[in-house]
Amino acid sequence: MNTQTNATRKGLSVKDLVTTGIFTALLFVFTMVGGVFFATNPVLTFYMPAGSALLCGPIYLLMVAKVQKRWSLTIMGILIGIVWFVTGMHWAFALGYMIMGIVADFVAGAGQYKSKKINTLSYILFSLGGTGSYLVFFADPEGWAQTMLGNGTEQGYIDTMQATANIGILIAMFVAVLVTAAISALVGSRMLKKQFEKAGITA
Repeated sequence: MNTQTNATRKGLSVKDLVTTGIFTALLFVFTMVGGVFFATNPVLTFYMPAGSALLCGPIYLLMVAKVQKRWSLTIMGILIGIVWFVTGMHWAFALGYMIMGIVADFVAGAGQYKSKKINTLSYILFSLGGTGSYLVFFADPEGWAQTMLGNGTEQGYIDTMQATANIGILIAMFVAVLVTAAISALVGSRMLKKQFEKAGITA
């Protein structure tokens, strides 16, 4: 039988949940700050996930270091997804963060939340959650448009997106997310080196 460390086996305490809530709020704010410039422009909106990923690496990694338990990242992804949904974003945008929050949690858990490299991979995967809405846009542009019109998006904005979209932009969007998330995680690792050492996080 495989063994688990106490960190992953022991349930989340009230302190862990409070910490998760605080860092989720911080991450959401920085997600908006990083992505708002792109989101308001129908030509640049495809790069919103990359803009959001650029600022959040240090926050994400610090939360992992402080909690180091299963389900914290899952809760973060679910909460962020719910907030995006109630604020009028496409349902796939919310679902993307929920799914990738779960995936990111299990990936970080594979390294017992103590490996910088695996935690970095976890953050990159989490950041891909922001591409959910755009994947549906490319797969079903008409259905996506109807949903967003119902959420209050202007027809002109949608028309410009549809006129701009192509396979090159789809590829560029994913590459941009991967690169910016990796850079953000690298910067976060260097910023938080002392905190990681205290938490027992290794390279």
